[in-house]
Amino acid sequence: MATHKISAKKLTLKQVEKILDSNLRLELSEDAKKRIQDCRNYLDKKMKNQKEPIYGVTTGFGSLCNISISKEELSQLQKNLVMSHACGMGEEVPEEIVRIMLLNKIQSLSYGNSGAQLVTIERLISFYNEGVYPVVYQQGSLGASGDLAPLAHMCLPLLGLGEVYYEGELYTAKEINKKFGWKPIELKSKEGLALLNGTQFMSAYAVWSILKAQKLSFLADLIMCVSLEAFDGRIEPFFDPIHQVRPHKGQIETAKNIREILEGSEIIKQKKQHVQDPYSFRCVPQVHGASKDAIGWVSSVITTEINSVTDNPTVFPELDQVISAGNFHGQPLAINLDFLAIAVAELGSISERRTYQLIGGKRDLPSFLVANPGLNSGFMIPQYTQASIVSQSKQLCTPASVDTIDSSQGQEDHVSFGSNAATKLYRVVNNTERILAVELFNAAQALDFRKQKTGLKSSPSIESFIEEYRKEVNFVNEDEIMFTLMQKSVDFLDNIVIVEE
Repeated sequence: MATHKISAKKLTLKQVEKILDSNLRLELSEDAKKRIQDCRNYLDKKMKNQKEPIYGVTTGFGSLCNISISKEELSQLQKNLVMSHACGMGEEVPEEIVRIMLLNKIQSLSYGNSGAQLVTIERLISFYNEGVYPVVYQQGSLGASGDLAPLAHMCLPLLGLGEVYYEGELYTAKEINKKFGWKPIELKSKEGLALLNGTQFMSAYAVWSILKAQKLSFLADLIMCVSLEAFDGRIEPFFDPIHQVRPHKGQIETAKNIREILEGSEIIKQKKQHVQDPYSFRCVPQVHGASKDAIGWVSSVITTEINSVTDNPTVFPELDQVISAGNFHGQPLAINLDFLAIAVAELGSISERRTYQLIGGKRDLPSFLVANPGLNSGFMIPQYTQASIVSQSKQLCTPASVDTIDSSQGQEDHVSFGSNAATKLYRVVNNTERILAVELFNAAQALDFRKQKTGLKSSPSIESFIEEYRKEVNFVNEDEIMFTLMQKSVDFLDNIVIVEE
């Protein structure tokens, strides 16, 4: 089976996507093993003669940092840390996110600045490779001292504690250890902190969301083109000179995408009876483009984060220093995840407006896109559903990153709430996929009416796209249960694989 070697080489989001989609197994490179072992050896040697306290290594945690711990209790200290911090509540984190959490934590620990044992990291790799996913809960992180509670739950099974999923079944850690012949890990000094400090909960949600957002950004352009054809819209707002005099990168890219998708359309070329289109069509390069630019920026932030050491204290063997600082603080992610949620939500907001135009009985389209309105309600209520989801996404876009609260007796007096930003973003991304799916449901119906009326064809790209769509979602002649078709539309988008030329 193909493998990906964990190394110091920068991990791109495209590589992450390939690792996940191709089910590549993980393996530490030799240089990573050396860095990990060298760091651990340095820390073990240092602990033999260390007299000055080192935060989290020879002391308690948080506001307990002034309490010294004896050398004989250092291992128990780390075990106690993992157990006491496993305080998550609420819904379980989806397995697809836990999988990315494992990958991100392995990558971060591999740099050799965390003091984790090689055996500990290799056990995390075994979890990933064997599909053993710890039970993690969505609530509990403040996004500042690292994602303490979620990461504690993720790491409990290392100690033979907690629960995991394997092949869809729930097991205790003891049961899974017996199944694979694993022994519980005996944590050494600093290891609990290495495992629990870090931003891997929020960064896992970030990775999943940004990969999905990139896909939705393209699909939003494509589905808009179906709607534009169905609405008998004009091509002029997408001409390149318009965008060169206001040269935002995303705006230019969006207009180019639309021109390419519509290339060869008979409908777009026919003489129009109207001078201009509503904003939800005419201003798509500006709106979709702004979201593209935001997605691009946030992608760079997330890439930096997943290639970083984010636990505390940070160990520098070559400098003979163990430094307590703040790389666990989630503010760089929190602000940008809020930003991404707004960008993705706007793709949904303008999508719903296009649907509203399609069902309005305008431009020779029947009211609510059904041949016999009145007896049939047609596509009246799918737009209601869209509007409800859009409104929820707007509410979810209230920024989490501007909030803070004291914790740990005031020692941790400013937090990011990047964890809340991450889970909100996840919901916004899923919402936007559903909104776009409903637009496509409406647009395909409207386009069929347009083609029936004019006898004209759309572009080869759109004709091929709708042909595939119609294999899953039928034309609605008269009222039927719409939920089933709407869910099929969501599944259709979810299963699309975008291949870059």
